Amino acid sequence: MLVVILVAGCAPAAATPTPEAATAFKVAIVMPSSITDMAFSQSMFEGLKKVQAEMGGESAMEIAYSENLFKVPDAAAAIRDYADKGYNLVIAHGSQYGTSLEQVAPDFPNTAFAWGTSMDTFQASGINNVFAYQAEAQQGGYVLGTIAALMSKTGIIGETGPVDAGDAKLYIEGFQKGAEAAKPGTTVSVTYTGSFSDVSLMATAAETHIAAGADMLTGSSQSVVGAIGVAKDKGVYWFGTQWDQTSLAPEAVVASQVYDWTGILKDMIASVQKGVMGGKAYTLTFKNGGLVIAYNSAITVPAEVKTAADAAIAGINDGTIVP
Repeated sequence: MLVVILVAGCAPAAATPTPEAATAFKVAIVMPSSITDMAFSQSMFEGLKKVQAEMGGESAMEIAYSENLFKVPDAAAAIRDYADKGYNLVIAHGSQYGTSLEQVAPDFPNTAFAWGTSMDTFQASGINNVFAYQAEAQQGGYVLGTIAALMSKTGIIGETGPVDAGDAKLYIEGFQKGAEAAKPGTTVSVTYTGSFSDVSLMATAAETHIAAGADMLTGSSQSVVGAIGVAKDKGVYWFGTQWDQTSLAPEAVVASQVYDWTGILKDMIASVQKGVMGGKAYTLTFKNGGLVIAYNSAITVPAEVKTAADAAIAGINDGTIVP
């Protein structure tokens, strides 16, 4: 029998246990465009960086990313690779990635996935490890459309989107509705290029709108840099969405709807840390702070126009306006 006798003052002091280093929460994101696209991808990447800083930096949260994955098969391979490497949360940031994610997620039940813009978490298919998110882009579209209509001298507005789906469709339709409500009789011309990435198609669409008399332009997708360049050269105004696009043309960009994903990202991470791997659908709205209108201080927006924009936001928040 082994007897251990501890004698006070004689036994050496016990070594203080060294605390184990906390394991960083690992997030990977797959994007259709670059992290500096001034639009959809940058808004999410900047949100991740902000959350990382709030959590304590790279030691607390690791971020890996794959950008410019326009081809869905390449994106699907990246999503699977990140899951296989043990990332805690893999974000498929593009509505075109939904089918691939629905196929990959069941193979990795211990990995949480997220995708948008969509409200489908695939629970109807028996999948429980997918979050979904959507920007209610029509809200900011309605407000910016209000501003554009009230500032237009020709009464003609041009809108261009990539495809008639997702948050681009929501935004385009909300903008048109806001413009027509603010100033009945306003002509809103809408075109879709069929591409998220073709800058030249977006530029051509902008030129066509201007030739038809438009003095206010807007559009959605990472390809809007082409249209913004045309707006700058032709001396017409531009309204941005997804990210603050002022720096692309300070003399042309009046205001932008900015997506702030930090709130939903923090909730997703907290959920995964508690063992909830999916099943939640999130939205960005004015009311929850996920949508923000950023004005360009270099361009004067008349006080009465800003008042109308503020009234539109208030109406959206209290439900009296449905954009």
